[in-house]
Amino acid sequence: MPMLMLLSLLKILIRWKFPSVSGISTQQLATWLAQIDRPLLLDVRTEAEYQVSHLAGAIWLPDLGEAALAQLPQAEAIVVYCAVGYRSARLAEQLQKLGFDRVFNLEGSIFEWANRGYPIYRWGQVEEELAQKVHPYNQQWGQLLQADLRADLRADLRADLRADLRADS
Repeated sequence: MPMLMLLSLLKILIRWKFPSVSGISTQQLATWLAQIDRPLLLDVRTEAEYQVSHLAGAIWLPDLGEAALAQLPQAEAIVVYCAVGYRSARLAEQLQKLGFDRVFNLEGSIFEWANRGYPIYRWGQVEEELAQKVHPYNQQWGQLLQADLRADLRADLRADLRADLRADS
């Protein structure tokens, strides 16, 4: 089954599972981000996924701990995303139950964002810089990313191991 068809099917299933969560398309978000009144972007993936790449200015927030909730402005528009949209829809639903009423789930999330050619970023030494790859979550879900966008997790593990060995010597 082609990648775009699978992502479309996933979006339908996510809307069905989380009917109270409003979705926003990648095109709508790109337009919104070009305006002055931008939404707050929350990346709900794992730290490892966030470190490989994320949307510009996104805040990493994998769960809704008390400290995280205290920092979220309830009146501000919030767009949440993950790899394909399931984890972010779940968190968006939790935010709604806590009284946040301007919460949107990025449909297709970072996989669709990157597949459509929108920019992704990672943290450099001082500031965000353009990234070329997206963390594939795992081998199966990574098939929903264009091959040239998939980060090689084995290479990342080897680099981390080399860095650890240098630090120990």
